[in-house]
Amino acid sequence: MLTIVHGSDTALSRKYFLEEKQRLKESITLDADAVNLTDLAQVFEGGGLFGETKTLFIEQFITKRKRSGDFEEIAKKLEAYGMEHTIIVWEGKELDRSALNQFKKAIVKIFKLPQTLFQLLDAFQPGNGKLLVKLFHETIQNSETEMIFFMIVRQVRMLLALSEKNETQIDELKRLAPWQKSKLEKQASHFKPEQLLHIYNKLFKLEIGQKTGTLSLPLDSAIDFLLIEV
Repeated sequence: MLTIVHGSDTALSRKYFLEEKQRLKESITLDADAVNLTDLAQVFEGGGLFGETKTLFIEQFITKRKRSGDFEEIAKKLEAYGMEHTIIVWEGKELDRSALNQFKKAIVKIFKLPQTLFQLLDAFQPGNGKLLVKLFHETIQNSETEMIFFMIVRQVRMLLALSEKNETQIDELKRLAPWQKSKLEKQASHFKPEQLLHIYNKLFKLEIGQKTGTLSLPLDSAIDFLLIEV
């Protein structure tokens, strides 16, 4: 069977993909940039016992190859081979319907960020410490702490740029719709620039501690303390 793994929660989708690779040890991995019809034929038709089921993992095939001239032909082959073999494709983002429509017979596993995460980000302003902690604990029931931390850092970085009138240096802000930017500007107005800079520096220290293994608390506990003080 051909399975496509994608979604906005890339931490969870990636975790699932790697767990499947660990579970299905006798597997083959092909690079998305190089995968072609010849490689697929060698994997599924060359060598081995007749009728032997094989497992193939590919990362970012749809994202990287969708605009290539042979994409549709390779996609059809993947579906055809998927009728007898196991093929798992991981994409590092949530795919739109048009991309998924290329694969009529595939199983699609989507990992979405929980709604409580967006409520948490929207509520990020002074005096909301208790609410932020509550929403954070609801969110970690369904998402990886590292992904939530990344989203908080991203939110604070955008708010800081807006408060300092320095948004041209933040790529995320350039991609926002006008209503999204307006919403963030209103949120940033609740902070003084020095408050956001202080929070951002704290987040930076947490990130360094997490990466170097010098964080004195578990990451979720450290985030608790940070949120309660917002």
